[in-house]
Amino acid sequence: MYSSYFEQDGLGLADFVRRGEVSAAELVETAIAAIERLNPQLNAVIRPMFDDARRAAAEPLGEGPFAGVPFLLKDLLSQVDGVPTSQGNRLWANIPAKGDSELVKRWKRAGLIVVGKTNTPEFGLTPYTEPDAFGPTRNPWDLSLTPGGSSGGSAAAVASGMVPLASGGDGGGSIRIPASACGLFGMKPTRGRTPVGPFIGEAWSGFAGEHVLTRSVRDSAAILDATHGPDIGNPHPLPVFSGSWLEASGRAPRRLRIAVSCEPMLGKTVAPEVRQAFADSVRLLTDLGHEVVEAAPAVERERFALAFLTVLAAELRADIDYTAQVTGHKVRPEDFDASSFGLGLLGQAFSAAELAAALRYLKLSARAILGFFEAHDVLMTPVLSSLPVKIGALQPKPIEKTLIRFMGRIRGGSLLKKLGIADQLAAQTFEFIPWTPVFNVTGQPAMSVPLGWSPEGLPIGMHFVGRFADEEILFNLAGELEQARPWRQKRPVIS
Repeated sequence: MYSSYFEQDGLGLADFVRRGEVSAAELVETAIAAIERLNPQLNAVIRPMFDDARRAAAEPLGEGPFAGVPFLLKDLLSQVDGVPTSQGNRLWANIPAKGDSELVKRWKRAGLIVVGKTNTPEFGLTPYTEPDAFGPTRNPWDLSLTPGGSSGGSAAAVASGMVPLASGGDGGGSIRIPASACGLFGMKPTRGRTPVGPFIGEAWSGFAGEHVLTRSVRDSAAILDATHGPDIGNPHPLPVFSGSWLEASGRAPRRLRIAVSCEPMLGKTVAPEVRQAFADSVRLLTDLGHEVVEAAPAVERERFALAFLTVLAAELRADIDYTAQVTGHKVRPEDFDASSFGLGLLGQAFSAAELAAALRYLKLSARAILGFFEAHDVLMTPVLSSLPVKIGALQPKPIEKTLIRFMGRIRGGSLLKKLGIADQLAAQTFEFIPWTPVFNVTGQPAMSVPLGWSPEGLPIGMHFVGRFADEEILFNLAGELEQARPWRQKRPVIS
């Protein structure tokens, strides 16, 4: 059963259940066995929910497209009644949620059975998954490497075969980054396409939304068919899509005008392996008959990066203060990771006027970037500027962590700001992820497709951005690329 379980995607497993070839209970036990065997090496699942999953598998399954299929939830945003949502933070680790979030309800209605929650960096901040509270998640292609972040636990779990799909959230690339690092398909839907309520009004000033990481394109399309649509109070409601993204994923696209660029929008360097994979993907698009042009929207690198970081710093400070309020703890540096606490210190130092100016600038920039897509159907760039990096490589150095904690004790956020730390952080933060955050600001749909592979066999995702609210074209194209350059037969070392 285990070999067949890994070879199938979610829809394939649901079809087995529907035809009576396997039961939901058997699938759940297979997933549990896979987690127990693989997780000690990967640290992808930090909160097993095996008993809950067994109970759900014993109940009537309903008619959802994924009825009986095991599923993992990222331990951020996605709330399950009575189960803590730790957000990668030790203070939240024992506070049970009061109700299911709306998207969790929809995933369950689609038939998915939650078997656990996956590791995430504290408050979803970093493009690596190494929270102090739970330890690092490792990449199943190479245990010395990061699986990316912030949905790194979900990506490692799906890539290794624990489950065929798992949830992710994306506020700066956090679905697309780990999808690239782990050889998966990862779609970030249009802003407002999936609900974030009722416990969150707007995630990261509208930059963040949730969907899934999958091994197949059709799984991603089918789950979006089942879960899209506004919830009550959604600040960015979209018209309900009347078609089927699943159908679109199986239909070849028309001839598209695709802009391509390997020049980093926010960083400065791109590794040779990434450039080679990009060039190969350009040739593939041309061979498929698309019109390919070298072009990209203009982005003011330093100013855009600093504005984005300003918003994140304010959000992180709000997260830290809210944590203290809910838990009854005073804000202490030792209760938080150095990266998130340090950014929160800067958030405390920025004024309300600086935050408003940053948001105004980003929204104005978004209008100009969206205008680029009037003449282009799709933009392709790489997802990451390099191969996945070593565990710990992007962490603050020990002396930097000591400095951050000292500044926290003396309330030194203003001093950090005067020293120009914000500008340095902005430059460092986006060197690894020089493309993805731009399209969280614009709200456009974007996806990572595992088209490239390094000489060592490591995955390299290509990043495709569509017009606002046009996931249909992206799923058309993704299905065509999956057929032309299949990736599901490739298996990581740990699987």
